[in-house]
Amino acid sequence: MLTDRPTITDRPVTTDRLTVNHAEIEGRTGEPVVLLHGNVSSGVFWHPTMAGLPERFRPLAPDLRGFGRTEPLPVDATRGLRDHSEDVLSFLHALALGPVHLVGWSMGGGVALQLLRDRPDLVRSLTLVNPVSPYGFGGTHGADGRLNSPDGAGSGAGGAAPEFVRLLSEGETGAGSPFAPRAVLDSAYAAEPLADPDRYVAAMLATRTGEDHYPGDVRPSATWPGSAPGGRGVLNSMAPTHFRIDDLEVIDPKPPVLWIRGSADVIVSDTSVFDLAHLGALGAIPGWPGAETCPAQPMVTQTRAALDRYAAAGGRVREVVVEGAGHTVHLERPEEFLTALVENLDGA
Repeated sequence: MLTDRPTITDRPVTTDRLTVNHAEIEGRTGEPVVLLHGNVSSGVFWHPTMAGLPERFRPLAPDLRGFGRTEPLPVDATRGLRDHSEDVLSFLHALALGPVHLVGWSMGGGVALQLLRDRPDLVRSLTLVNPVSPYGFGGTHGADGRLNSPDGAGSGAGGAAPEFVRLLSEGETGAGSPFAPRAVLDSAYAAEPLADPDRYVAAMLATRTGEDHYPGDVRPSATWPGSAPGGRGVLNSMAPTHFRIDDLEVIDPKPPVLWIRGSADVIVSDTSVFDLAHLGALGAIPGWPGAETCPAQPMVTQTRAALDRYAAAGGRVREVVVEGAGHTVHLERPEEFLTALVENLDGA
């Protein structure tokens, strides 16, 4: 078990783009490790990892825009995840960090991939934790991320459950509804019970909601399921019409990459329960046109294909699968996660 936890403090830093709240350890110096959280969460989800890292590392966990205590500027989804990745870049510059170890979980993995694609010189190592596919979330098929429909139908803000959005915006802390944030934390984020779940629910509830934030705006589509991604908000920023990294292998220099994931993840999966196409196949959403035109997105397969190309081009990639762990593998299995993470940091 982790003991003698250091003091973690939240601090704001004003960059040339926005004011970023970030968590750091009092008095800690050393090699900077920047930890990027996922959707509907905040840097709080990284506190146990921060506390467990050896003292030779300086962990920092910024809240992305629209989450936690960072300035909630609107998200221009037409730029994919670049609003977020460029915010992180401005954060690195404001603190004069230089090249950093970058760790991205879920949506934060996509932000990390975008920053790596644009500025590989600033990434000493990359750790992807149950990351969103390089071809976004929803609306694609095949290992190469081909669109199911030219307008990205089946991806974006239309995939959000309205009841979850309502309860999130109202600050619901209970678990009386299966769509309540606490219920989603227990049933989807984690495959195993989390220690002190109240703080993670509070972090989820700090998410800014609306068309400029979570989930974003929705456009009608003539293609099933009848909605396509709009141009604003978080879920649209991960739509495959806006976010695609299909040339990871051209990056130079190529830092070492650790891909660590839980085998029981139901969010980022080849059969994700948050993918409308998979839900259609299960009969949960009516009118599904069938697997020939609208198969489930093979998210894990797509990430593996992209990383295989990266490795074939000279990059070093290690995949670690933690059996039985879910989407929050870093919280469910902290010792296993930290062992793999530190090996990647030390090997950079």
